[in-house]
Amino acid sequence: MNLLRHIRACNIWEPANFLPLMHDGARVGLVRRDNAEQLRRFPKVFDVGGAAVRIVANGGRAELTARIDEAVEALVAHDVLAKYRHEYFAIAPRWGAAPHFDLDRGAVPFFGARSYGVHLNGWRRDNGALKLWIGRRAPDKLVAPDKLDNLVAGGVGRDHGIGETLLKEGEEEAAMPRALTARAVATGAISYRMGMPDGLRDDVLFIYDIETPAGFTPRNTDGEIVSFALMDAAEVVTRVRDTDDFKFNVNLVIIDFALRHGIVGPDTPDYLDLVTGLRRPID
Repeated sequence: MNLLRHIRACNIWEPANFLPLMHDGARVGLVRRDNAEQLRRFPKVFDVGGAAVRIVANGGRAELTARIDEAVEALVAHDVLAKYRHEYFAIAPRWGAAPHFDLDRGAVPFFGARSYGVHLNGWRRDNGALKLWIGRRAPDKLVAPDKLDNLVAGGVGRDHGIGETLLKEGEEEAAMPRALTARAVATGAISYRMGMPDGLRDDVLFIYDIETPAGFTPRNTDGEIVSFALMDAAEVVTRVRDTDDFKFNVNLVIIDFALRHGIVGPDTPDYLDLVTGLRRPID
């Protein structure tokens, strides 16, 4: 087994099976063709053509959000998709652009809209050995229950920027004081497109590292993580390589950490594929 398999697994999708979701001349998603057929029941909101799905509802961001949310509610009622807890993501053609509308998190893969998240690697050295804080996800999580996870991770909701998301998730997931989380260092971003049973994940993860003080022990406060363990970083990478114990995208975050900290070096046969595979072009 090897590390590269995780990157490949997170980039399996068939472009021919998807139609661009267009609004106001810009692509804001990628809708699988069978999902596009479900949208034909909402002709005042979506125009489903052979080459694209177009959002034809009029109005600004708030009105468009309401119209699309009505369609989502109907799809949920017909068991076409499952909906999360009314947590919304801002949907835009690219990072930094003005959002066109907001979309319930549970519907994001159905529409293939790009979403953004933050992941925080918490590390420290014990007697010279590099260690990583690893969490275990709760068994009732909707995504990747009971899998291993980073110290902190979360989606960037419509009401929070990257920095505020990191601080908020640090408090909720690991009981980290904001003054401590604020010391985290941005190290880059990871991107992937992954076919899912309900559509497509088009994700960008902003990665942060933080050296945690010796007296710090994470403690979850929102029920999403059941335990934390301080593990040898090299052993974590070996476990990523040899098992599927980690949440699918956390594998990528740990591979990135291993490359940056020299745990995986240029003498590794897949080194260049790992380096380039973590950052698919953003289009």
